[in-house]
Amino acid sequence: MACTSGSYIAEACTGLIVGRKASADGSVIISYSADSHVLYGELYHWDARKWAPNSRLNIVEWDTGKPSGHSIPQVAQTYNVVGNMNEKQVAITESTFGGREELVNPEGIMDYGSLIYVTLQRAASAREAIDIMGKLVEEYGYCSSGESYSIADKNEVWVMEMIGKGPGRKGAVWVAIRIPDDCISGHANQARIQNIPFADKENCVYSKDVVSFAREKGYFKGKDSEFSFQKAYAPYDFGALRGCEARVWSFFNRFVDGMDKYLPFVMGQEMDATPMPLYMKPNRKVSVQDVQNMMRDHYEDTPMDMTKDVGAGPYACPYRWRPMHFEVDGKQYLNERAIATQQTGFVLVAQLRNYLPDYVGGVLWFGVDDADMCVFTPQYCSITSVPECFKVGNGDLLEFSWTSAFWMHNWVANMAYHKYSYMIKDIRKVQGELENKFFAMQPMIEKYAMELAKNGSEKDAVEFLTNYSTTEANGATARWRKLGEYLVVKYIDGNVKKEKDGKFERTADNYPVSPSQPGYDPNFYKAIAENAGDRLLVGPAKTK
Repeated sequence: MACTSGSYIAEACTGLIVGRKASADGSVIISYSADSHVLYGELYHWDARKWAPNSRLNIVEWDTGKPSGHSIPQVAQTYNVVGNMNEKQVAITESTFGGREELVNPEGIMDYGSLIYVTLQRAASAREAIDIMGKLVEEYGYCSSGESYSIADKNEVWVMEMIGKGPGRKGAVWVAIRIPDDCISGHANQARIQNIPFADKENCVYSKDVVSFAREKGYFKGKDSEFSFQKAYAPYDFGALRGCEARVWSFFNRFVDGMDKYLPFVMGQEMDATPMPLYMKPNRKVSVQDVQNMMRDHYEDTPMDMTKDVGAGPYACPYRWRPMHFEVDGKQYLNERAIATQQTGFVLVAQLRNYLPDYVGGVLWFGVDDADMCVFTPQYCSITSVPECFKVGNGDLLEFSWTSAFWMHNWVANMAYHKYSYMIKDIRKVQGELENKFFAMQPMIEKYAMELAKNGSEKDAVEFLTNYSTTEANGATARWRKLGEYLVVKYIDGNVKKEKDGKFERTADNYPVSPSQPGYDPNFYKAIAENAGDRLLVGPAKTK
């Protein structure tokens, strides 16, 4: 059985990239939000293993969980994989750009999800991962639509863009470009690689037919030096700019000066304007926490700020329910698509450090559901088991679980969407307490782990890191449940309970103090008055 086209699960993902010399701590950083209305947030894990000769690996499509009906030869040794990172500090993420629909080949075996997770079990470096991915699709075929991949290790990070060749044509065309160490980059459901530096073999790798195939299909005419992967395989349209490139612009805008000049382009007003470059130098060093906070972005303080129009409701909610477009009086309108979005399965920030041993150097800062209201918990790349709160099988999209981080975060988020400007303050307080604690503890945890390895064995260190990662993740999930209980009590029925010394106030007779009733934002009252007209006007009754 062949796999389906590949944008079902990760239909609108965002990936941010920070080179080693652009980061505050000398780490390579990449991020990923796996955004889908049908993806359950959980943490995948594969143990390191040695395989017997002639072993086979069954390929299962990540999007649907369906067995492809095909298997490929297994390698002799596979690595420990935790989510989207392996024990060698290799991390791979993606965003689907789709591209030309006629290039999807349903006869291929490798979908983009299988390509990521099979490669993570086999690759010891980013360059090796690119080589493996290219060979896998060449030998077994590629059945997904166009994809942008972030491929990183502890020393460097690459963007690889790939698209199939259509029915009856096995393989894919692709290009991978290394992001300079002192730069930042990103991709968000739109191909971003323009001209390819073919002569720079150290920093650019590509399929041999990346240009000739485009010529054959009539996508490109001209010299190789004029070739653009984006223009050939994923031409811009309004949605690709406003809904996709705009998210990358928002990241650049926080860390690069002069980004206003690209606003007409990313807002879809000047389709033929010069596109943003693949990477830029930031105006300051970027930390892991900076990237985590960027994953919570809703275009705040930009022309696309989602809290500034009536769609934000009475409580400045930066979310818009799907569909993405709507029609009024025959005119088409859009809902902004920000980095943070409600339909996220899981989100991560991968921290990769070449100045530490691999078992402690790679940290997958992992969260579930909406990035804005998740807690990024440290999951080390060497851990040998997954916390119960993230475990596959602890609930699913149709089965609620009180011990599942995904369900606890969804419970809190779905309350907050309806009273955002109030509840987000309570959420930020707990979120900050937890995440700041993790960062404060990080040096001590890692020092102790390395002492265990030095005085005992690396196995002892890994066991300690596994216990630590498990304890903190499960503890954060339990704390989030308590937060949910607190929010229900505090904001029930549109009221706001009064508090004193960290507790809800009671009278001397132990009776609840009367709550405040703050009503709505003044701008929302104005909108109501304008819409309702005299129907809600207070005044004397009319007489005949």
